[in-house]
Amino acid sequence: MLSVLLQMGVLIACGFIWTQLAPKHIPALAHRRALTDLVFYILLPALVLDVIWGTPMTPTSLKISVTAFSGLVTAAVIMWLVLKLMPVSSSQKGALMLAATFPNVTYLGLPVTNQVLGSWSNAVVLQYDLFACTPALMTFGILLAQHYGDNHIKSHPLKALATVPPLWAVVVALILNALNVPRPELIHHSLSTLSAGVVPLMLIALGMSIRWDSLRLRYLGLLFPVSLITLILVPIVVFFIGHQVALEKDIAVATVLLAAMPTMVFGVVICERYQLDSPLYAAAVTLTTLLSLVSLPVWFQFLSGQ
Repeated sequence: MLSVLLQMGVLIACGFIWTQLAPKHIPALAHRRALTDLVFYILLPALVLDVIWGTPMTPTSLKISVTAFSGLVTAAVIMWLVLKLMPVSSSQKGALMLAATFPNVTYLGLPVTNQVLGSWSNAVVLQYDLFACTPALMTFGILLAQHYGDNHIKSHPLKALATVPPLWAVVVALILNALNVPRPELIHHSLSTLSAGVVPLMLIALGMSIRWDSLRLRYLGLLFPVSLITLILVPIVVFFIGHQVALEKDIAVATVLLAAMPTMVFGVVICERYQLDSPLYAAAVTLTTLLSLVSLPVWFQFLSGQ
């Protein structure tokens, strides 16, 4: 696991270096948005369509979703209770709630599990994310941001869901799957070719998204509970829920690793849109990502011995 993370760290470092050395005629932010848009609108939907179309939907899919939702609810409830005891502003509360609740399942979880467990885990990652995390983010997450934010923009959660291309790909794939439509080799090959770009571009984009300047001493006290919840408490809960719903061992390992991922990057966009504390959220992404270099190998070692 550690060697895999170090290899991925090279790509993440490439993303960070690119933000420093990129041609100045295009802002670094524009470079990152171009990459993330390419992945979000084309490459990731291709991966979703290819994997979900070729993966039989079984009761295990429901178990993965239930397990994932349990992790999200656990994180949200614990963070909400912790915030009752912390003197923070409304915009900080919203940023910390988002940071503690939503893990970086796709941008980091997909590459990690793909390399450590094998390509079979892609289906688990996509179901964990698209059947639980993304719908929760685009509904509960949006409502939470509207509640705590200073921006008066109100967007309907269902409309927000309709703007997520990977979810449209899920719908199409589930329909094709349910109707037993065969997947032509030409289409499978084309989708696989597009999908191959997802992992490296995600890691480079992650490196471009990390903001080292956001790590400030005054944030550490606020970020300690986020790190504890995200990297330790939620994976523990998911571990036990997985046993309760009788997930197969390999799938249970994958779900716990996904639950142990650091704070998701996309939340920065939500923080900026609804005027939550974006620097604080960025600091949570950076700190939890760094700490995950230690916690993920520990979790993998523990799970491998079960």
